[in-house]
Amino acid sequence: MNSSPTASLASPPSADQGLLDQSALSDLAQRLVDAALKAGADQADAVAVRGVSHGVELRDGRIQESERSEGDDVGLRVLVGRRQAVVSTNDITGDGVAQLAERAVAMARVAPDDKYVGLADPALLARDLPQLDMLDPQTPSTAELERRARAAEEAAMAVKGVSKSGGASASSGIGGMVLVTSTGFHGAYLRSSQGVSMTAIAGEGTGMERDYEYTTAPHAEDLMSPETVGRVAGERAIARLAPRKVETCKVPVIFDPRVAGSLVGHLIGAINGASIARKTSFLKDKLGAKLFGDGIRIIDDPLRKRGLRSQPFDAEGVAVKQLALVDDGVLTSWLLDCATARELGLTTTGHAHRGVSSSPSPGAYNVHLEAGRLSPAELMSDIKQGFYITDLIGSGVNGVTGDYSRGAAGFWIENGECTYAVSEVTIAGHLFDIYKTLTPANDLSFRYGVNAPTLRIEGLTVAGR
Repeated sequence: MNSSPTASLASPPSADQGLLDQSALSDLAQRLVDAALKAGADQADAVAVRGVSHGVELRDGRIQESERSEGDDVGLRVLVGRRQAVVSTNDITGDGVAQLAERAVAMARVAPDDKYVGLADPALLARDLPQLDMLDPQTPSTAELERRARAAEEAAMAVKGVSKSGGASASSGIGGMVLVTSTGFHGAYLRSSQGVSMTAIAGEGTGMERDYEYTTAPHAEDLMSPETVGRVAGERAIARLAPRKVETCKVPVIFDPRVAGSLVGHLIGAINGASIARKTSFLKDKLGAKLFGDGIRIIDDPLRKRGLRSQPFDAEGVAVKQLALVDDGVLTSWLLDCATARELGLTTTGHAHRGVSSSPSPGAYNVHLEAGRLSPAELMSDIKQGFYITDLIGSGVNGVTGDYSRGAAGFWIENGECTYAVSEVTIAGHLFDIYKTLTPANDLSFRYGVNAPTLRIEGLTVAGR
């Protein structure tokens, strides 16, 4: 009922034409579903995943590693009554399709009953697949990837005070999925990815500090230049030299955009339908509650053109759409696939994700916290003493209780200005309090899977000396 949303894109170089042709994968997925029904399944779906990766790593001007991989994997999910089984393989030859289907059905027949399993309601399936411009028609060569990595490293080493290279890399890849269901859905998409990264080291001996920068996007033209990546990595490393510790105190904290998205990420984990169904989330009874201040909105948008995590349908074939997870400070939705939605007595939100060897589970797409009105400078202009965080360490966040504690590094704020570097401190609080006092700046940009502008949080404990 659907065709690949990449059909109208410009023709890529002939060398990679075969990699971008999903017709054989589509045919294989359809044959798997047909074989499963013939073997006795009541319902079935098949997913075929294509992965291509190409990368170059360089240090001190010398290539450390250059590798390329290509592969297709397929997974078959069958349902016999309310019993489910999933099997996967990367080798379907000869009569392998029939054998895989028969094995899956045999497994399902002895699996335990699960009243929540099942394919998506046909009324919810995507029918018109949007064009999201996810595939760059130009695939970079090994020589081009090497040029990008070398340019990043040279730019970093040109920054005065940078003493060593921690390594530069450049990569490209193509990922895609075909999904076929016994309820009539047939869809496919491809997404390219490209990236450049650099780690710079400044100082000497025990006084060395390191920092990094990277850029990633589906299209090469949306990347930062390698020279910018290298220069920023070098400047960040220099800025971290001669760090101090601070006395334990409770002060306003500013999260740089590089780390601000982590606070949104904790929310995403807490509103995952699987956590809600298991009652292992500190937000399990907070749907409809006001968690943030007035005007705060957090959006999940799977349909953003050229988004890092955009896709035209979810892993169950359900139509996807932009969704406000938080609107005017109020938590408005869980992230649901069909099974967790049934368990919670709700309807799927189209957030199913899936690998070839697993059943669907909920997950987010392109998430962002909307920008505020103040500039970052205005946001911290009245802070007499505070902490500007550029790096977070560890994962001391309890998703069940909401307790928050992480190692951090950054800069001490005095009278509204960043002064000296700070390291080896811990920030602590509770996510309820963090969200309640969160104030966004106006510098939102879309660089990551989860994006947020500079954020101000009131009264976190900074544990130092």
